[in-house]
Amino acid sequence: MICKTTKPGVDCFFMTSNGCQFPGGTCKPVIDKCEGCQKAQDFPTGRYCIVFPDPASKWRFGNCNMATHIKVAAPKPAQKLNPIKASKRGGQ
Repeated sequence: MICKTTKPGVDCFFMTSNGCQFPGGTCKPVIDKCEGCQKAQDFPTGRYCIVFPDPASKWRFGNCNMATHIKVAAPKPAQKLNPIKASKRGGQ
């Protein structure tokens, strides 16, 4: 349903005809680590994440998996070494 309390106009999983069912009855504002993310938007009631109702919980164990401002470098794969060729080069 469309949120009517904290983030008006955003489709929210927790919103029902009886109001917001998220614990506490409302979404929590973004934290400092969310600054620069495209998912953090300004609303009349404050700055909130449009994906998660409690952004601090997504950062508790590392980076948020939906953060658009974090660039994760892919690990460089280790170069495979042919053991036969390595044994031939070892004597030189």
